[in-house]
Amino acid sequence: MLLFKPRIAVAFLAGLMALAVAACGAQPTRWDEAQDKTRGKKAVSTDAYEGSVFNKFFPKAESPFDLVYKQEKKGTAIADLKQDGKPVATLTIFDTVSNPDAITDYKESTQALAGFPLVAKGAKGTALLVNRRFQVQVRSTDDAFTEEDRKTWLKKFDLDGLAQLN
Repeated sequence: MLLFKPRIAVAFLAGLMALAVAACGAQPTRWDEAQDKTRGKKAVSTDAYEGSVFNKFFPKAESPFDLVYKQEKKGTAIADLKQDGKPVATLTIFDTVSNPDAITDYKESTQALAGFPLVAKGAKGTALLVNRRFQVQVRSTDDAFTEEDRKTWLKKFDLDGLAQLN
């Protein structure tokens, strides 16, 4: 007959606890590393423009297109471009003063649009840098919205007006 032995049970539980604590000492994840890099830094610079300031520089949409403003926050304005009610792209103006590293991509740019450096942002994004400060981006949300479509819509922004902010 097996009898309950409290000392053995305590020793067994202590061993399980030691294993659990050892397992918790795992390697840092990419999220931990990102947290360490940004710890103590402000998310948005106090020098960044309010997002609402950017709205007047967005293109004017005409039928069959509509522009629906999605987000305005300090340093950023975002709008969805819809064609016949269906989202086809996201349009963004971002003040890079909050993230100066964002302009690094443009230093090696070999293309320009309307006199501003142009880069691809992944497979579905096209962006340009206005006056070394404002990133204007069009990102396809529909596969039928091509790189040429993105460039066409980038030209529709009031880029010269935006350049005057700086």
